Amino acid sequence: MTSTRKRREPDGNSGPRDPQTSVAWPAVEYEVLDWIPSTDIPRRWRDAYTGPYRAAIAPKIAHLAVDLPMATLALADEATAELARFDAQLGAEIAPFAAILLRTESAASSRIENLTASAKAVALAELGDPSRRNASEIVANTTAMQAAIDLADQLDAAALLTLHATLMRRHESEIAGKWRTSQVWIGSSSHGPHSATFVPPQHSRVPEAIDDLVQFMRRDDLAVLTQAALAHAQFETIHPFVDGNGRTGRALVHSLLRNKRLTRQVTVPVSAGLLTNTGLYFDALTAYREGDIAPIVERFAEASFHGMANGRMLVGDLRAIRDEWASSVTSRPQAIVWRTLDVVVRHPVLDLALIQRELGVSTMGADAAVTELIRIGAVEEITGQRRNRRFAAPAILMALDGFAERAGRRIP
Repeated sequence: MTSTRKRREPDGNSGPRDPQTSVAWPAVEYEVLDWIPSTDIPRRWRDAYTGPYRAAIAPKIAHLAVDLPMATLALADEATAELARFDAQLGAEIAPFAAILLRTESAASSRIENLTASAKAVALAELGDPSRRNASEIVANTTAMQAAIDLADQLDAAALLTLHATLMRRHESEIAGKWRTSQVWIGSSSHGPHSATFVPPQHSRVPEAIDDLVQFMRRDDLAVLTQAALAHAQFETIHPFVDGNGRTGRALVHSLLRNKRLTRQVTVPVSAGLLTNTGLYFDALTAYREGDIAPIVERFAEASFHGMANGRMLVGDLRAIRDEWASSVTSRPQAIVWRTLDVVVRHPVLDLALIQRELGVSTMGADAAVTELIRIGAVEEITGQRRNRRFAAPAILMALDGFAERAGRRIP
């Protein structure tokens, strides 16, 4: 089994600082550890990946003052005001757009980790189709994002473990909701950390580092978007899990935004904004670890603007589609089909059982609504079966894929 031996440990940050004390943000320090590779790899790899390597020691940030350039503060303040306006605007018509924005944010966060799937594949996975692993993982991320919002009033280590368990339990149950018990690293060979891009702290340091992060997140003397960006960067530096750190860390951002009441009703597609240029995002995380916190705050502010612009475009597209459907429906005002329109926007691939659950109607009522939607061209049957039929709304799926394409387009 691969293991490490500690050889030397330099001093890290120690003790709380006065929140009013202005100090430079500390870069990560490093300790030298010995790597003992697995015995079941070729000798040439054992020789190359044996011996000392450097693992990070995350600084303690719970009580640090946050000093940023005036331009960075102005950008973050502007983004914060726009986030509140975005939430208020869409909050007035929260159904069905809140569910759509949550799903698109989860898909964008997954895409940063190179987990991609079409809107149709994700919708099918939500109905229980296990045939596409990426789509199933995106659905799990959506569930984790919702858990982050539901746990917004509980900013602690237990909430982080719950988020991770929600994300990972289906595909990697053995590590779900558990702090890692081994060294991890980013980039390089799977045989050892010696040439890695970044080596997070040794696993024994994770619980203490998380406790410090929780204290930082509970502070109420910081600008919320700045606090969220720094908390995210610190979480990614600690890298407390074997896998799923990026998606959990971005879900944590939404938990913090909701906890601080910056967003109250919708999930702002911040990850979709980060996705427009992942290189800048990863560079900002590197800068944070070197003691420069401005880039990660700026990146989150810029990502908020990009994500909100994309989100508004998506909502506009969805609203236009729904309005066109509504203009074609001829049923009486009390008919189930009118309520079904919003269900289809939220769930662009659906079956009769889903409509029954969402609206509390009979099979006959759900079938009548779908028959009307097929007549006006809103949905089409996609299974070719008489039983267990599923239906898709091509216009909604196209709008969602358009959102994903815009989010993945690199900004010059």
